[in-house]
Amino acid sequence: MPYERIDFVSAASGEGITSKLRPCIFSEIVVKMIEFPDGFLWGTATAAYQIEGAWDEDGKGPSIWDTFAHTPGRIERAETGDVACDHYHRYDEDVAIMSGLNLNAYRFSFSWSRLLPEGRGRINQAGVDFYNKLIDSLLDAGIRPFATLFHWDLPEALEKEDGFRRRGIVDDFAEYAGVLADNFGDRVKDWITLNEPSVYTFMGHVFGVHAPGMQDPVAAARVAHHLLLAHGAAVPVLRSSEGARVGTTLALTAIEPETDSDGDAEAARYAHALQNRIFSDPVFGLGYPKEALELIPEPPVEPGDLEAMAPEIDFLGVNYYTRTVVKHGPNAPFKFIPVAQPGPRTTMEWEIYPDGLRNVLVDVAKTYKPDKIFVTENGAAFIDPEPVDGRLEDPDRVAYLKSHLTAVSQARDLGAPVEGYFYWTLMDNFEWSFGYRQRFGIVRCDFATQKRTVKDSGHFYAQVAKANALP
Repeated sequence: MPYERIDFVSAASGEGITSKLRPCIFSEIVVKMIEFPDGFLWGTATAAYQIEGAWDEDGKGPSIWDTFAHTPGRIERAETGDVACDHYHRYDEDVAIMSGLNLNAYRFSFSWSRLLPEGRGRINQAGVDFYNKLIDSLLDAGIRPFATLFHWDLPEALEKEDGFRRRGIVDDFAEYAGVLADNFGDRVKDWITLNEPSVYTFMGHVFGVHAPGMQDPVAAARVAHHLLLAHGAAVPVLRSSEGARVGTTLALTAIEPETDSDGDAEAARYAHALQNRIFSDPVFGLGYPKEALELIPEPPVEPGDLEAMAPEIDFLGVNYYTRTVVKHGPNAPFKFIPVAQPGPRTTMEWEIYPDGLRNVLVDVAKTYKPDKIFVTENGAAFIDPEPVDGRLEDPDRVAYLKSHLTAVSQARDLGAPVEGYFYWTLMDNFEWSFGYRQRFGIVRCDFATQKRTVKDSGHFYAQVAKANALP
């Protein structure tokens, strides 16, 4: 039988990487590869409340998500994160899975209330011990830890004191950062102060569908301001540990006008200011965008605040999932109207639009000129079949990965200093108000048995990470 020679060729250099022979009736085929630079980070991202479980074990205090999830009517099917993926007891298995996927980085978050049950003061040694074991396990596996301080699970003890609505939370957050630097800074070198402060602000304090479940725009303006101040206070504290690299992670969406009209262009400016720039501008020392200040109550800015929230950072984390197309809406609450687009969508009803990732990364690079960018979240929820003989086929997620990794490469070619990609998420988990219905993982978690099954998308991602290249 004739044989097909498959030459894997670098798109950058044209040099062959490897050749394989297999029976084939076709002529020679050349498959080009998109190469990534040496040292590029391939990782996954998770959040403490979504995977750890052990919600009240070993001295952990309650968080606002414990309270929210236990409140009737808040979560689909009355599900909670009490057990979730039981990562607290199964972290070693999960690290072994990451190692088997050829990952060289892992983004996780600390549970503030597991370490400081009252939010300040007394340190829970059992919590310190857990994260020490997790960090050491990652390092032993050659996986670089990226640690997020705040992924929305504020200690309930601090929420009872008005949470991020109270300016004093900035000092509490700085104390918390100091506990982390003192206990883990000898091994953790990459720190992310906040995860998606816009989501915590708006979903938790305007729309009320996330913890703490408020609908108060005035309170939300205070929360946004104090989050930015907390970020600014934490950066120098974290830098007190040798070799620390500190950044933050923002949820950014690609904003596009529906048409080329002046009205739609104006709508896009307002949408961009409210959904993106309201946090990115202050982080990079540009203050609040004037368009956003026309749409929200005035933040409680005091002298020196704008400077305090903009210390120099080592990198920016970008979380991207979809785009937002808008049209003119002068009488709409925020002066723009979202317009749904045709085309493929995830089960979250998010449009699959990889060009948006490229555009966001290039825009961030040109506007703010960060030294480094990491895609700290990007992923898709789909309805997955049950595993058959240990295999779970999820071709839509494989296609999603291919298209979005191509977008990352395109952004790099256009000058965006992207140095790593963290897929959301490692394994199916508690997806906030959706409970366990939405599955984003490249590893399936059977929540009844806690059995993990690597999906086809996980095997594909492992191949990409090993080759440091995308076919």
